[in-house]
Amino acid sequence: MLQLIGLKSDKDTRKAERYLKERRIPFQFVDLSERSLSPKEWSSIFSSVKEKEDILDKNSQYWKKNGYDYREFEIEEEVKEHIELLKKPILRNGQKAHVGWSEEWLKGEM
Repeated sequence: MLQLIGLKSDKDTRKAERYLKERRIPFQFVDLSERSLSPKEWSSIFSSVKEKEDILDKNSQYWKKNGYDYREFEIEEEVKEHIELLKKPILRNGQKAHVGWSEEWLKGEM
């Protein structure tokens, strides 16, 4: 089953949720403000991106406010601790995942 991972307050997450509902595509919504992801979920997300930096939302207020442009940090650990750094939504289907909203990725998976 398709998993939609994000925050209810995020515009792109709401867009993805609306898209899935309109097309009657069954999905499970995981609100990151209510629960954290399991190690297996994190593993599938990290293994699905070409570069680990692809999961970072470098345009977010949190990124800018906390000076991440000038920091050295371990991406996986930092994202797990601060979900504000994560591009949302994440679309996950089994071991495959896509970070950020992508209608094209969904069409290829369905």
